[in-house]
Amino acid sequence: MAGAPVNAHRVRMLDELRAKYNRREFVHPDPLEFLYAYEDLRDREVVGLIASSLAYGRVKCILRSVARVLERMDPPARFLDEVSDAALFDTFRDFRHRVTSGETLSVMLLGAKRVISHYGTLGACFKAGLGEEDETVFPALARFVDELTLAAGRCPTHLLPAPDKGGACKRLNLFLRWMVRCDEVDPGGWPDVPAAKLVIPLDTHMHAMGRRLGFTKRKQADRRTALEITSAFRSIAPDDPVRYDFALTRLGIRKDADLEGFPRASDMMTSSARGRARRSSGEEAD
Repeated sequence: MAGAPVNAHRVRMLDELRAKYNRREFVHPDPLEFLYAYEDLRDREVVGLIASSLAYGRVKCILRSVARVLERMDPPARFLDEVSDAALFDTFRDFRHRVTSGETLSVMLLGAKRVISHYGTLGACFKAGLGEEDETVFPALARFVDELTLAAGRCPTHLLPAPDKGGACKRLNLFLRWMVRCDEVDPGGWPDVPAAKLVIPLDTHMHAMGRRLGFTKRKQADRRTALEITSAFRSIAPDDPVRYDFALTRLGIRKDADLEGFPRASDMMTSSARGRARRSSGEEAD
């Protein structure tokens, strides 16, 4: 972990923030809200894949686009079970979400359709690629993306980024957070995947918070930075390093949240640690 050390005051601040914001009343607007309507895990997996894959751009546009997809797939898992390949592409022929065309979306859904046909569920496919020795979910994510790509016969470009190319894979890690964790916010469904292996979904908000907390000094929001920030959270919550993700990102997303009121790493250092930091930088301690 880079930057300032974790201390009791910082943990207390994080826990207080989580207690305040980790509630469903603070979910909207967030594509996660679509998952709550589906009790059947097979449906929820498909909805989670769609909602997370389209989670880029303005949130109003994201919600509108996800809703447009789901209204044509009622219910989602049965739709994929029964639709022909040609009908699938025809269903989303006129769809577009920013740079995502209906054809690109259909390629991803075709991969999901065939993976579900083979494994039974998306979760079974993911778990088949998860090794006990894997420290994080990244190796399993790479295998999961490979499975979807091979099943579809081609890669749906940006919707399923290859985890082994150095990117943070924010949307894929967001999908995993939704499916693995189970609390008031995250609906879960994959209890056999250890939450301890999850990686923080690194977007601009979490990157800024990671730097603010002193968990990273890196300017690139890439895989290395995501792992660095996750490592810092793991030192606080070894079994659930992503537990603060939702609450922390509310500070950057919600207009009623007080980002400036949340202290920086330097504000949470003890007086002795602050003195050591000043001396190491050549300044005089108070």
